[in-house]
Amino acid sequence: MAGPLDGIRVLDFSRVLAGPWCAMILGDLGAEVIKVESPEGDDVRHFGPPFTNGESAYFQVTNRNKQSIVIDLKTDEGMAIARDLALKSDIVVENLRRGAMEKYGLGFEQLRKDNPGLIYCSVSGYGRTGPAAERAGYDFLIQAESGLMSIIGDETTPPMKVGAAVTDMVAGQDAVAGVLAALFHRERTGKGQHVDIALLDSAVTLLANQGAAYLMTGERPKRLGNDHPSVVPYRPFETADHPLALAIGADRQFRKLAAVLGRADMADDPRFATNKARAANRTALYEIIEAIFMTRGRDDWLVDLHAAGLPAGAIRTVDEVLEAPEVNARDMVVEVEHATIGRERIIGSPLKLSETPVSLRSAPPTLGQQTADVLKQVLGWDAADADDYADRVKPA
Repeated sequence: MAGPLDGIRVLDFSRVLAGPWCAMILGDLGAEVIKVESPEGDDVRHFGPPFTNGESAYFQVTNRNKQSIVIDLKTDEGMAIARDLALKSDIVVENLRRGAMEKYGLGFEQLRKDNPGLIYCSVSGYGRTGPAAERAGYDFLIQAESGLMSIIGDETTPPMKVGAAVTDMVAGQDAVAGVLAALFHRERTGKGQHVDIALLDSAVTLLANQGAAYLMTGERPKRLGNDHPSVVPYRPFETADHPLALAIGADRQFRKLAAVLGRADMADDPRFATNKARAANRTALYEIIEAIFMTRGRDDWLVDLHAAGLPAGAIRTVDEVLEAPEVNARDMVVEVEHATIGRERIIGSPLKLSETPVSLRSAPPTLGQQTADVLKQVLGWDAADADDYADRVKPA
């Protein structure tokens, strides 16, 4: 079944994570994605360990449903090939430093003259405008500068980053949203446009309620660790064996929780009857709840909590998550056949569409795996010339 973006071609000049994440999602949705790499390859091909048969796990997570073509943009020949491909594409995704694409004759204004419907997505640390536009941006740096690290952990520890590159991924997802909106606009007008996505902008949105609280009160948010500044009880609790996570966000849920804990009276206690009261008396409430949870094991409690329709769960490790039946039932771990690794498991797509489902059509490519094929099929080169170029730029 064709995906919603079937017939759309994406030329992906991006590397590392945010830009490739965007292009991968477009590929999942059915677009043809051609990943342009230098003879050295995307930086993440060298990020590791772990590696399997020379291929990095990092590259595998963000480059499925793509073809890899090696182009040496430092040569006139390479720049000409890249331009020809861009003029035959619907979308360009790039995350080079500001001005780099223009140096290669591949800037938005340079390409739109001959491809007015082109949607050109730039993903960068600080955006293509503003006083920091020249600066390089990486996830850890953006987590620090966005204030995200300042609300992680508690006041007894230094600021802490999230263990995954969340600012890269949210920027990549924002880029997808921008590109899809631009495609819709093009359907109505025929005109392409420039989509300018900054990791910093996307990271600032992750401040969410914490940012809104500051704008409302002028007070800097405190670091509360696993506690929540305004919703109680919303944190981990120890049990007789393993901790569990509890997320009670409404008074009606708290009433059910009190019943499950055998303390229905708490729901009418003026200290705990409303979320505002619970937030003011959280320490006293936590002592009561944890003392009760300590009388039984986690899994026993989760049976009762889930039966009552309450949001609670185990605090899992990565291996537990990726082997969990509810994760695998949603195809969030999928198998592909890789050119050098063989059969491998990779993380799947979270997008579930009833009429035009996402598809896993190809494993992440090896460096330059489709160089000759792209030249022949997209640009119409004859086989001898395409094979000759592919041999000349083949990685050593």
